[in-house]
Amino acid sequence: MSASGPGLPLASLYVGDLHPDVTEAMLYEKFSLAGPILSIRVCRDVATRRSLGYAYINFQQPADAELALDTMNFDIIKGQPIRIMWSQRDPGLRKSGVGNIFIKNLEESIDNKALYDTFSIFGNILSCKVVCDDHGSRGFGFVHFETREAAQQAISTMNGMLLNNRKVFVSQFKSRQEREAELGVRAKEFTNVYVKNLKTDIDEQGLEELFSQFGKTLSVKVMRDDSGQSRGFGFVNFEKHEEAQKAVMDMNGKEVRGQLLYVGRAQKWAERQNELKRRFQQMKQLKQDRLNHYQGVNLYVKNLDDSIDNERLRKEFSPYGVITSAKKRQRRP
Repeated sequence: MSASGPGLPLASLYVGDLHPDVTEAMLYEKFSLAGPILSIRVCRDVATRRSLGYAYINFQQPADAELALDTMNFDIIKGQPIRIMWSQRDPGLRKSGVGNIFIKNLEESIDNKALYDTFSIFGNILSCKVVCDDHGSRGFGFVHFETREAAQQAISTMNGMLLNNRKVFVSQFKSRQEREAELGVRAKEFTNVYVKNLKTDIDEQGLEELFSQFGKTLSVKVMRDDSGQSRGFGFVNFEKHEEAQKAVMDMNGKEVRGQLLYVGRAQKWAERQNELKRRFQQMKQLKQDRLNHYQGVNLYVKNLDDSIDNERLRKEFSPYGVITSAKKRQRRP
């Protein structure tokens, strides 16, 4: 692996996944074996001074940094495998996503080291990580190459290959904004229609008869449970987007044999989850806005005479501003 890149040769390493108790002295003792070191800094929280779990090591010579990367990556320090990468201080390169790839369907035994060893043959790796939770690998990870060419070679070579007897899928990494933009484009060009509130005795033939008036259908499917009973919904895939769109416009809300159909664009599970999450966040924000709007404008009035009713209460306080509600609480017996 070459340690050179645009500009000066790299001589600085990023060391991540550090145990909280790892100190500069421990890192110096280990990494000085590779060659003379200019500086070591364990990054810490400004307030608590606790380790943030990563450090930077600057060598005098790029060759020594490369030796440390090649021979010490994923070594164990205080019971945890460390993760060493070239330190990339250019935020533009990190944020651009150039050279960043996404790998999914990883077998659970594939860890950071295995992923690094597999993809390092394609070029200089800036960062490499298998995403994990409390139960272990979540089955996907990321590799960020220094160059776009290395990433493209990794994609063309590894996509569809077997890793530990499981086919992996490798593609260019896309940000959330890019994925949402693509979903928006696909949403405007949909051909697959979701139909629910169907009578349970309506089968594929009956569903096709309902929708064939809008155009040629490529597939029609009624979803069923384990016993073969209809679950009351299905999918109709049209040949053209215009046909699917007309089916949604004409059939959504239409009564069929006593039941109002819901007909809309078919969405993938992840897309539905994102939309539900977005709606929940909107409702949450609206609720918070209402609370903020009315916070501090409620008045509590006590020692009222029994003759005072809601109308009188409103009349007495109306000179001071618009009243949205005025209510007298009844005395408890």
